[in-house]
Amino acid sequence: MVEFATPTILPAPLRPADEVMQLERLGSLPASRLSFVRSLVRQMARQRWQISRTRFDLNAQGHGIAIYRLQTPQGRYHGVIFSQHLEDDQRSDRVIAQAWDVTFGVVEGDVDDALLEQMAANVPLQEAGRQHPRLLVLSRANRSLRNFAHFVAALSTGRQPDPAGLTRVGYLYRTTAVYGNGKFGIADFVRLQDNPDFHRPFSAQMLAVYLLRHFSIEQVEHIARCQAPESAVPMATELRRYLGIGNSTGLGMAPFLINHPQLIQQWVLCRETALALALGQAPDEESRRRLIELTRRAMHHLAQTVTEDAEQGARNAATVAALPEVIAWLEEVPLEADLWQQLVAWSARTLPLEAQELVNTLLIELYPERVDALEDRMGTDERLELTPDMPLVRLKQLIETHDDWALAEDFTQPEARHWFWYRSAEKEEPRLGVRGVEPGAEKELPLAIAPRVSRTHAALSDFLDAHPRALVVEFLIAHPRHKDIVRRIQTMAETPYGEIRANLWHRDMKPMHLLRTKLAFFGASRFDPKSDRWVRITLFQGAPLVEELNAEPRDLADFDDWSFPLEPEGIMHERDQGVGDTP
Repeated sequence: MVEFATPTILPAPLRPADEVMQLERLGSLPASRLSFVRSLVRQMARQRWQISRTRFDLNAQGHGIAIYRLQTPQGRYHGVIFSQHLEDDQRSDRVIAQAWDVTFGVVEGDVDDALLEQMAANVPLQEAGRQHPRLLVLSRANRSLRNFAHFVAALSTGRQPDPAGLTRVGYLYRTTAVYGNGKFGIADFVRLQDNPDFHRPFSAQMLAVYLLRHFSIEQVEHIARCQAPESAVPMATELRRYLGIGNSTGLGMAPFLINHPQLIQQWVLCRETALALALGQAPDEESRRRLIELTRRAMHHLAQTVTEDAEQGARNAATVAALPEVIAWLEEVPLEADLWQQLVAWSARTLPLEAQELVNTLLIELYPERVDALEDRMGTDERLELTPDMPLVRLKQLIETHDDWALAEDFTQPEARHWFWYRSAEKEEPRLGVRGVEPGAEKELPLAIAPRVSRTHAALSDFLDAHPRALVVEFLIAHPRHKDIVRRIQTMAETPYGEIRANLWHRDMKPMHLLRTKLAFFGASRFDPKSDRWVRITLFQGAPLVEELNAEPRDLADFDDWSFPLEPEGIMHERDQGVGDTP
């Protein structure tokens, strides 16, 4: 049961699942303050995590080994990064790539010579290596060639790079996979369950990405100094903050959302609870001014977001066009106790989906003291429980009330059976095929929940006709193939938000919405689809820097205010940032 903090007015109810769990709405979510990158940075700042460089053996081209130590109040970890030369024709974002510009991992504890030697032999091989069980995270990344070359050239000649390059592409490196949870022999998920530093979902993986961001800054400055030791300058602080880390990902993310319904329930429940808590606050002039300020910043951020995808570009443009209406509404409507609830009701009637969810996200941003405690509820012990002694008629009622969305689809229609999901032979990654056109349907992955629920409902209805007093166990003895979905139906009937209410076979299903759902909870920005099945995003753009974390910010509220970053203005281009004639 969700417990609400005492609000100024009555708390708003949670939104219904048939609204929240629609795939298109989920695919419209922006990152919020509960996203994993934001909660990690807050934790690092509150607990004064200290990051220091213990090794930086790079040649003039930036190739070699770098090691960063992370000291927390509870433990010590090390990020170990291997940088190597990579020919341009080998650089690929595809999961089947076999070489990368950098490979890296996060290690629990210290790194002695023996462990470093073992990692040097295996981390660059990624999936093909024998990874050490003390590795918490394994990852790899490639350079953004244009940005990287531009940054080196500018810094080496005493100038600051043009920030417009980071507005177009927000990073110097983009990862192509960030593995955790026991993949390829690294530490299993249970090792982190009682770890106070990394018990939140994906926190260790986000730390690895944050360390790569810091390395990218130090590496590009190192190369610039090697090229021109007398003229090179360090990167301006504003540019350092504006620098993020990219990620390139495809359909491999989609199964996670389906296979972890209890975890998705927690993520969405926490976000919806945060929204309800925000809506339960009576605004004052200061909070109204703050929301207007955040809305303007988000509008400018989206206006600066570059994508070549026509559909996403149109969605961004529609949101940018809608936000002046939000600002005008906020400036004109009288300040009343339920103003936020009025705003959400008005936006639901007036604005496109992405603008609606952006407004909700900005409202959550107003009340950190109310919502930030939810970050510790984002995880859960996942266990789907079977209740064999449940009357079968009760199971039928559960399906018809809780899973009615799955029964509404007519699976005899060709458009409702258009796609099938399968696993590629190359890298065992999820793929989509057209049923009846492409081969592989006989090896279909059971990711589409709606048709499975529909089939189970039909089978148990027939069984009940012959056995009206039957129990679930009797049905499963006669139809054992339904066991897994029955267990899921029984468990998830207790939760509103675990199931994405979409037919993943339908011709109109957009897999990109699945990817964006998960990436929003990670904290992704600059969403840039490259097709309907893979996307590039940016993480940690605008985030505080390592040196700022190490210095312990005096005002954590200001320190945490880095969502929707904007292109820096007034960056000096002359040597020494101010010694010269031209700004």
